[in-house]
Amino acid sequence: MEVVFGGIITILVAIWIEWLRTPKLDLRIESNILDIPPAGGQTARRHLRVVLRNKALPRALQWIQRSAALQCQGQVAFHSDDNHKLNLFGNAMRIRWANSPEPMGITGQIIDLHNPAQVISRIISMGAAIPTIDVYPGEEEILDIAVRFDGEDDFYGWNNESYFNNWRTPAWEMPKGKYLVKVEISSSGSKCTNTFRLFNQMNVLTSFRLEDVPEDQKI
Repeated sequence: MEVVFGGIITILVAIWIEWLRTPKLDLRIESNILDIPPAGGQTARRHLRVVLRNKALPRALQWIQRSAALQCQGQVAFHSDDNHKLNLFGNAMRIRWANSPEPMGITGQIIDLHNPAQVISRIISMGAAIPTIDVYPGEEEILDIAVRFDGEDDFYGWNNESYFNNWRTPAWEMPKGKYLVKVEISSSGSKCTNTFRLFNQMNVLTSFRLEDVPEDQKI
């Protein structure tokens, strides 16, 4: 009996240690909102962003070494604040990791072999865009949500597409109002989601913001 009991204890301890090693992710609003002054022919703008954190173990347990969250990628869905189930676009926007390199346009052409001077079509694709990122224990990464420009009422979802649409992607344009924003991050073996309320109701740029929502309103 003692041997069996000891075996059970050993198994439970092993399970507990593996549970502690699993990445523990959470999403929260960036504490310092990114306001960018006018530059390069663009007006002032405000970026709304969210922070993904892989929580570190308490100091007394750090000898166990929590695992990194590998190949994190995610999406953002914009929902009506009045009808939480209504996804405004019917799909989700792929996220951009804010500290990743800006994508570069790669342009190519398809020509007519019988008439090389005739261009059949042009191809523009995104290069140098990092779709996934690793987040190690105790570290965090910022991801973009939306941008609004001073003097404009509408705002836009912000990701790598923005760099090829004068920073205003028509497919992710939204007017004045309140919205629910669902952020979903997946990595190897784990998933993290959270919902935030986005306010875009007033003319002043400083009113453009994210707030936390109660648990019963999360999507």
